[in-house]
Amino acid sequence: MPTALDELIAILDLEHLEVNLFRGRSPQENRQRVFGGQVAGQALVAAGRTVDTGVCHSLHAYFLRPGDPRVPIIYQVERIRDGRTFTTRRVSAIQHGQAIFHLSASFQPVEVGPDHQQPMPETPPPESLPTWEERIAPHLPGLPEPVQKWMTRDRPFDVRNTDFSNPFAPVPRDPVQLIWLRTAGALPDDLLLHQCMFVYASDLTLLDTAAMPHAIAWNDASYVMASLDHAMWFHRPFRADEWCLYAQESPSAHGARGFTLGHLFSQAGTLAVTVAQEGLIRPKQP
Repeated sequence: MPTALDELIAILDLEHLEVNLFRGRSPQENRQRVFGGQVAGQALVAAGRTVDTGVCHSLHAYFLRPGDPRVPIIYQVERIRDGRTFTTRRVSAIQHGQAIFHLSASFQPVEVGPDHQQPMPETPPPESLPTWEERIAPHLPGLPEPVQKWMTRDRPFDVRNTDFSNPFAPVPRDPVQLIWLRTAGALPDDLLLHQCMFVYASDLTLLDTAAMPHAIAWNDASYVMASLDHAMWFHRPFRADEWCLYAQESPSAHGARGFTLGHLFSQAGTLAVTVAQEGLIRPKQP
């Protein structure tokens, strides 16, 4: 049986249909809609496969409609600009004749210039922290069997929280998360693949940060939660199959929207990626 990481690598390997046209699929999971990190990662793959020179240094995306996990997603790439230095692509993800997601991405060759960064937060090393399985096990007894299976399923990432709380019974806390993560196995030496892997992972926990001060559980049926937009800046090369610290915070929540920021550091302290996202946190009407 392929592992969850093998499946994710396969899902990011889009089918090339025609010039500027690609097709992607979703995993056979019990989801009501396509996971946002998946469609964002696939869209970046589509954009990158039309670029001859340079690596992605930024992307900006909007989630327009819920994706249907039962049918393929068509990715249509527009070649907006092929400059001497910067290359720009726009990607539309289409299902049932409608755009469900838009992404703009910019690519640039490696250049020399000023260099500085903010320091990495102090945190225990990842090997000293319990695994996700060890963290979640005490909270599973008594839960419905489908929930237990979902929480203990094979995952493509090894994720280790520095400050873990029961996701089924949250209490109000500061909107800050420090999470170590890496893929659950080695990856090829393809920077675009490593970037797309983190695009996928960046959406796993970010919006949860904005819900923390309000003690809203991930499965709280009284709220609708979904990503609205997503922006990423790739500052320096990194490897998604090596430990990285994902430092997340939420400066604001208002108007049924939560705003979040994330910084990805290599274990050596190098700032590799910055993420910004606004998500929907809407109370359901009685």
